[in-house]
Amino acid sequence: MKKGSYFKPFDNNHIQCQLCPHQCILPNGEKGKCKVRSNLNGTLNAENYGILSSISLDPVEKKPLYHFYPGAKVLSIGSLGCNLDCFFCQNCDISQASVPGFPWLKDYSPDEIVQMAAGHDSNIGIAFTYNEPTISYEYILEIARLANGLGMKTAMVSNGYINREPLVRLLPFMDAFNIDLKAFRDDFYKVQTGASLSPVLETLKILNEAGKHIEITNLIIPGLNDDPAVFSEMIDWISAELGMYTVLHLSRYFPHHKLTIGPTPVDTLKELYALAKIKLPYVYLGNVASHEGQQTRCTDCGELLIDRSGYHTEIRGIAPDRKCKKCGSPVQNIIL
Repeated sequence: MKKGSYFKPFDNNHIQCQLCPHQCILPNGEKGKCKVRSNLNGTLNAENYGILSSISLDPVEKKPLYHFYPGAKVLSIGSLGCNLDCFFCQNCDISQASVPGFPWLKDYSPDEIVQMAAGHDSNIGIAFTYNEPTISYEYILEIARLANGLGMKTAMVSNGYINREPLVRLLPFMDAFNIDLKAFRDDFYKVQTGASLSPVLETLKILNEAGKHIEITNLIIPGLNDDPAVFSEMIDWISAELGMYTVLHLSRYFPHHKLTIGPTPVDTLKELYALAKIKLPYVYLGNVASHEGQQTRCTDCGELLIDRSGYHTEIRGIAPDRKCKKCGSPVQNIIL
């Protein structure tokens, strides 16, 4: 058993988990909405501690992170469970599972993960991804601390549904985040994910105030979150609250899990891409078999800075001092 962080005991062996905004109240023996944090005799038990469903040396662009060491590799790990229940989940086989349902999972200590990461010469560090990292809080915190001490970089790919106190405690050991901003309406979050929008926006503001590298992914679903007017509100918020150089990934949806709506039309993605580019210069298209929406260009002269084709990345127009080779303008919000 691994004792979980952030819980409050009540009478009759009940506890309240205080890791995420759900604030689940758990009778003895019950699991939270995440399916992996449970009440064991009045103590919060992190059932998935050290248990991985996936481990791979990936291109950092696969997270997706396009402005965080472009072209690099990162050791990526994931476990089981999620504190959201998205009807459209693209990783439901692991995100909507519990530990007893995966008897073939492997255990790795934090030391083993860090040593594995250090053993790859081309690797910049560790990314917590595949399922929701928040619900493996104790595990990722220990790994991030160790990796940080060895000078490795860390990244977290998350839905952003975490309470302020545990997030702030994590920040000194995390370098980059990709946050999945699923929509810009609370009713979408309530119906489609079983959560709410405001905690995710709060997470993004906390990350920005802490000076962390932030990229955002927005999965576009036909008829649910593709209204241009609402989308424009989201772009306005990102620009005003996080800055115009925030990186935004617009991803094409395909039917999966509980949602049977047809795939996002490419024309819809292109329309929203054009809207986003009015205020955000760094917008990219994902899950689309096209070269369009993949390149990074100078915001001043339009010179090609980074060329991407699939997961092949070539830095072309950026000088070592992170300036455009053609016009000399600083390239904003990029880490090389």
